[in-house]
Amino acid sequence: MSKMNQYKKYIPFKPQPIENRTWPDNLITKAPVWCSVDLRDGNQSLIDPMNRQEKLEFFHTLVDIGVKEIEIGFPSASETEYEICRELIEGGHIPDDVTIQVLVQARPHLIRKTFEAIAGAKNVILHFYNSTSTLQRKVVFNMDCDGITKIATDAADLIYEMAQPVIAGGMNLRYEYSPESFMGTEMDYAVEICQAVLEHLHATAENKVILNLPTTVENCMPNQFADELEYFIRKLPSRECAIISLHPHNDRGTGVATTEAGLLAGAERVEATLFGNGERTGNVDMVTVAMNMYTQGVDPELDFSNINKIRDMYERCTKMRVPERQPYVGDLVFTAFSGSHQDAINKGFNYMETSGTGLWEVPYLPIDPTDLGREYEPVRINSQSGKGGAAFIMNHKFGYDMPKAMHPEFGAIVQAETERLGTELKADAIYRLFKENYLDVDAPYRLIKHSFEEQTMGETSVVTFWGTIQIDETVFTVHGEGNGPIDAFFNAIHGQKMDKFRFIDYKEHAISDGSDSMAVAYVQLRDREGKDVFGVGISHNINLAPLKAILCAINRAKIARRKEK
Repeated sequence: MSKMNQYKKYIPFKPQPIENRTWPDNLITKAPVWCSVDLRDGNQSLIDPMNRQEKLEFFHTLVDIGVKEIEIGFPSASETEYEICRELIEGGHIPDDVTIQVLVQARPHLIRKTFEAIAGAKNVILHFYNSTSTLQRKVVFNMDCDGITKIATDAADLIYEMAQPVIAGGMNLRYEYSPESFMGTEMDYAVEICQAVLEHLHATAENKVILNLPTTVENCMPNQFADELEYFIRKLPSRECAIISLHPHNDRGTGVATTEAGLLAGAERVEATLFGNGERTGNVDMVTVAMNMYTQGVDPELDFSNINKIRDMYERCTKMRVPERQPYVGDLVFTAFSGSHQDAINKGFNYMETSGTGLWEVPYLPIDPTDLGREYEPVRINSQSGKGGAAFIMNHKFGYDMPKAMHPEFGAIVQAETERLGTELKADAIYRLFKENYLDVDAPYRLIKHSFEEQTMGETSVVTFWGTIQIDETVFTVHGEGNGPIDAFFNAIHGQKMDKFRFIDYKEHAISDGSDSMAVAYVQLRDREGKDVFGVGISHNINLAPLKAILCAINRAKIARRKEK
C-alpha cells in the first residue's frame, strides 16, 4: 500500500441510526454533577505522579472550588494509592458534603482490597468497570458478549454483598459502573450490559446507580456521540434508576464539544480534570466546560474566581504547564494583538462605561476577565497592532487618556519600536516610550520661570503672562495677554521663533486622586505645512501643565526637523 493510501487501513465509525432525535433542540440550563478525576486519571498520566503532599493540596483545592465528588485514586492498584486513600479518611481531610470516589476493575481480589481502603469513610462512590467495546472483546479479551456481561454482573454481585454490612455501619455508599470504551460498543449491547448491572446492584429510583459512559478513546464526532447517548437512554429499561454520567477524553480534540453534546442528549454528570490533563491528549477540561456555561448565563456551581491561584497549584503539583492559549486561563487568552481587535475592545469598554449597561458587551472578550480574578491586560502590542492598542494600555494601565487624534502619532512610535526589536512590547516598555517621547522632552526650549496675573472686569477676564525661556545657551523674556493662561502664553511667544504653530486642540485631566493630584495636558499644534504635532505636560499646577505641553510639542517638532536635515 502506498503512503498516499495509508488512510484506508482505518475503520470508519459506524453511526448509530436514530429517528426523531431531540437533543439538537435542547439547551444546557443547569450545571451537571461534577466529579474531578484529577487525582486518578490525571495523576496516572503524569511523567512523575504526584506525591502525598501534592495530592492533598490538589484535593483541598478541588474542595475549595466546590467539587462535591472527587475520584481520589485506584487504592487496590498500589500501596501508594492505598495510603493516600487512608490519609484522606483518617486525617480528616474530607468535608461531610464531599464524596470520595475510588476506582476498581471488575476483579474480585481488587474489589476486596478496595473495601479495605474505604473503611471509615462517610460518603463513598465505588466505581467499577470492565471493557465492553467490539475491539476490546476481540483483541484483548477474546470473549463474546455473554462472557463480558458475566464479568460485570459477578463484580456487581460481590460489591452489593460486601456493601450491605458497610452501609449498615453508617457509610453512605453508592455504586458506579463504567462500560469502558462505551463509544466503541454496540449501543444495544451497551444497554443490555448496563441494565444487567443495574439489576444485580438492585438499583431503584430512590437508590440510583451511576452509569458512567466513557469516551475512553474518541472515535467519532460529538453529534454522533449525542446520537448514541440519546439512543442508549431511550432504550435503557431502568432509566429512572440510573444517573447518566460522562467521562470524555480528547483524542480528536473535541472533548469539550462531546461533553456539551452529551449534556444536551441527557447526561446529568461529568467526570473531568481541571485543565484537561489525562492519558494521551487528556480528559475533558472542567474549567472550559464550566466557564462555557457561565458565559451563557448558567451557574456552573464551581468557583473559578481566582483562576490564577488554581493554575499555580496545578502547575506546581503536576509539573505540567497550562498553554498560553488554553481557554479562560492561558496567559494570552485575554489579549489582543490585532489593531482592529484592540480598537473594538477599547470601544466596548467605553460603551460599558457610558451606557451603564449591566450586561457584558465587549467585542472579542466572551467573558469579563475580572470574573476569573485575572489582571486585566486585554491588549498586547506587536508589529500587527493598531494605533488604538498603545493608547488603550496607557489609559487603563497608567491613567493617561490621550485624545483620539493623538493615537496615530503615538501608535506609530510604538509600532516602529516593535519592528526594530521584532518582539512584543510589554506595558512598561510602552510607558517608557511615552515618557521618552513626551514627558522627558524639555529641549531645546525650556521654561525657566513664569507668573500669571488675572484681572476680571464684569464678565470679562484678562490673563497676563510673564516668563523666562531658555534655548540652548540663550535666555530671553516673553510677555503676553489673553483670555486665559494658554492664550496668554501663546500671545507671549508670538514674534519668537516658537510662533510657527497654530493652536488646534487641548485636553486635560487628573492622573491621580486627592488634593495633590497631578494634571496631565495634551496639546495639538499644526505647523505652517499643515503637519500636526502633539505635546504632553504634567504638573501639580493645572495652569502649568498645558504650557509644558505646548513647549513639548514645539520641541518635538524642532527635533523632528533636525532629524530630517
